[in-house]
Amino acid sequence: MTKNRKIRVGISVGDFNGIGPEIIIKSLKDKAITELFTPVIFGSGKLFTYQKNIFKIQQTYNYITEASRAQEGQLNMVNLWKDSVSVSLGAPTEESTRMAIDSLEAATNALMAGEVDILVTAPINKDEMLKLGFRHAGHTTYLEEKSGKNSLMFLVTDNLKVAVSTHHIPISQVAQSITKERLRKQIKILHQSLREDFCIEKPKIAVLGLNPHAGDGGSIGREEIEIISPVIEEMRGQGVLAFGPYPADSFFQPSKYSRFDAVLAMYHDQGLAPFKTLNYADGVNFTAGLPFVRTSPDHGVAYDIAGQNLADERSFSEAIFAGIKIFKNRTEYAELTSGQLRTRKSAAENDVDEDLPAEDA
Repeated sequence: MTKNRKIRVGISVGDFNGIGPEIIIKSLKDKAITELFTPVIFGSGKLFTYQKNIFKIQQTYNYITEASRAQEGQLNMVNLWKDSVSVSLGAPTEESTRMAIDSLEAATNALMAGEVDILVTAPINKDEMLKLGFRHAGHTTYLEEKSGKNSLMFLVTDNLKVAVSTHHIPISQVAQSITKERLRKQIKILHQSLREDFCIEKPKIAVLGLNPHAGDGGSIGREEIEIISPVIEEMRGQGVLAFGPYPADSFFQPSKYSRFDAVLAMYHDQGLAPFKTLNYADGVNFTAGLPFVRTSPDHGVAYDIAGQNLADERSFSEAIFAGIKIFKNRTEYAELTSGQLRTRKSAAENDVDEDLPAEDA
């Protein structure tokens, strides 16, 4: 981003037979939106014209061949497919899957080239993409490979932030995947993200147990004793305010989770089930640890309601504005810590005697 232009938000369209185009169109329907940022959609003009007519939303697109030509004050469309596309709302097709891949790749390339500042991804069908030779189980692993960095799946709202150690793997593989090295890396990523992306100087991180009742002293599994607790102690020795492991079944009460800045769950449903229950429409999926900002809504393609004007765009809209806020926070943090403006870590960062949240003291 240059200081003389608005933030450019790159948008990949996902599977167009799902609700991706609908939530994009609805999120950008306010004409004043382009006063806040510059949208750059990587899609098809004919497809979006067809979809916006279904929802009776008036939108005009500025068609461009590359993101660097995006104009402020316009809804910019990098027109990847000029030919007509066959729409079969409610079911994936080879064409819709191929377009999802092409859109993601084009948007990511523009992001890494600095032509857009953040990436917001609409939902994809991972299984269908794998069938077409896409080698990744989702956006996260694809972006990790492109950037060469480890990342962390991080679901966020203003009031609750939940990261997951393992995500799209069978439950039978979870326990063997929870290692000390994995948890070390993830707690460090989470700590750094809370500081740089969310402006929390001394973040407190709650780590959940893997087993029922966090192992109940070893009688229901020893991962908490042999893996999770030692890593927590090690991280505290390095100045990271990590606590736990906490039993997951009783943790997601406001009186408990509100005492922490973020939670690290051990597996997908342990973290996402309570998060989505507590934040039905406004949750955002943020990929922490990458050298660029990527967000998405916290829901899937929703084929069952595609084209029926039933899709709720709030999570996608939140993903846009969360991405913008994170980008600004990260930029400000980099400016504050560059050169001689900050030549040493604050003493507080290394204060491992920081008090536990009240109930645990």
